[in-house]
Amino acid sequence: MRLTRLTVRGVRNLADGTLELPAAGAVLLGANGQGKTSLLEAMAFPVLFRSFRTAMDAEVVRFGEPGFHIGVAFEDGARARTVAATFRLLGRRKQIEVDGVPTRRLVDAAGAWLAVVFAPEDVQLAAGAATGRRLYLDRTLALADPRYLATLARYRSALAQRNAALRQGRADLAAAFDLPLADAGAAVVSRRLAWVQAAGEQFTTGLVALGEQSGEATLGYHGAVELADPAAWGERLVQAAPRDLARRATTVGPHRDDLDLRLGGRLLRDYGSTGQQRTAAVALKLLELDTIERATGRCPALLLDDVFAELDPERQARLAARLFGGRSAQVFITAPRPDELPRGLALPVWRVSRGQCQPGD
Repeated sequence: MRLTRLTVRGVRNLADGTLELPAAGAVLLGANGQGKTSLLEAMAFPVLFRSFRTAMDAEVVRFGEPGFHIGVAFEDGARARTVAATFRLLGRRKQIEVDGVPTRRLVDAAGAWLAVVFAPEDVQLAAGAATGRRLYLDRTLALADPRYLATLARYRSALAQRNAALRQGRADLAAAFDLPLADAGAAVVSRRLAWVQAAGEQFTTGLVALGEQSGEATLGYHGAVELADPAAWGERLVQAAPRDLARRATTVGPHRDDLDLRLGGRLLRDYGSTGQQRTAAVALKLLELDTIERATGRCPALLLDDVFAELDPERQARLAARLFGGRSAQVFITAPRPDELPRGLALPVWRVSRGQCQPGD
């Protein structure tokens, strides 16, 4: 996939306008706070119509503006396509268009344009709370298979309605949502388990390829795996009913599960060094990239936000080899200075200053 044009209005500190982009991608150089990350954020937003920096669309809006507009034009093989999103603060309304046609359902637009972001905060995939790892897992599977996104939407809808009933103290009303919750929830758990089983070996070898030699790395699933069977939900929900009512929330289901990342048998989030956690996070992002590419037959664009800065030269070279070796992906890389990039990048250099991006040297 090749991003050919990016249009932004009202986005953070970016100047309004349209950029025509190089087919290979570009190195985006500039001091901190000039808009490099905001450019990648705009490029990535139309993938799932959310920012990789915040869950709040309102935070993407430039101060004093009524909303924002982001549009991308791209080549999908031989086909020219467009995707656009417009968000208005008034009413918190978001409108989405694919190839010029408005669409009401996110599931019908998600993944038309594909890009994978590598950012410094991705270290939280290994070091942070379970919420981030669930979001990572759901994003990866949703972009690999639209059916997963539709199933996840059904699960979240049933969960929200069940929780609303529990907040009212209506256990009888909450039980009315047990069947749709179980049906969609079992499919979510089943698909997650299949991915973890298929990706485990690649995660292990990936850490070694990135230079981690401190112990065997493993990827597992932390949750009630028996819930992959819809028939297992009834008894679990009945047992949890008093607890659910007391907490006013559903305590059974994949919305509470986690990825289990270990190195040498020990949890990375508790015992891993910062370097080990960073390497594990990069390995997870590479899994995301490979999962999407294998499932869709399309190579996502790579959006790399200052990811090489804290790596030594050897690890820079290893990561560059994993990212670029054997791929023809379009690549956009941000950095404050050229010396913080791996050697041998054959990409045009663009300068970013005060929210404006222009070809440079």
